Amino acid sequence: TEDEIMLFEREMKEFWTKLKSIYGTEQISQTLALRDSCKESIKALSEKWSKKLKEGDLMIDKIHEYSSEIVQQSQRISENQKHLTEIKSNLNEEEEQKKNLSDCIQQLKEELMKKQEIISSKNKAAKERVERLCKSKELFEERLGLEIRRIHNEQLQFIFRYIDHKDPDKPYVFTLSINEQGDYEVTSCTPPLDCIAEFQLKVRETNNFSAFVANIRKAFTALSYK
Repeated sequence: TEDEIMLFEREMKEFWTKLKSIYGTEQISQTLALRDSCKESIKALSEKWSKKLKEGDLMIDKIHEYSSEIVQQSQRISENQKHLTEIKSNLNEEEEQKKNLSDCIQQLKEELMKKQEIISSKNKAAKERVERLCKSKELFEERLGLEIRRIHNEQLQFIFRYIDHKDPDKPYVFTLSINEQGDYEVTSCTPPLDCIAEFQLKVRETNNFSAFVANIRKAFTALSYK
């Protein structure tokens, strides 16, 4: 309050008055000068330490900044290592897939070569059979009145005559081929015979081709009398 302030000022004046009467003006001046010197020293020291503290704060901020950068760098390194690990894993998988694909291609090549060898062997056997049949042409023509012609797709056409006593020149025809399994197969028959499938099955079992041709001629002959 104002009264308290006035009382404080009065007490201060009394204190200075007593101090002057005890120590004198000169001593008080020296004391004040010493006080001022101390204040200046304290101020200079305070400014110095304040500057040091500011420098320390800046150093701490720099340390925090460097620490943050180090953490970020560590995170980036960790992410790069993880990415590198994924790339290595993908490369390993691609190498494995490449190896599997190469093995699969090699296996397919080997299977294809085997199939080609089998097909070539069957084609060779089929051609040999056709050649043997052609060599038997004269024998069949002489004994059975048969004409054999080679037509398209390596097929043989068998033409019988002298079967129908009413019309000796009337042709009775069936066409024969060698299928992919290497078996005899009748592809056409004129006039048609109900027993042709049976004859075909029998010649596959016995491989007796002469009997097969003779049986077909007998069937044509029987048909001509109906």
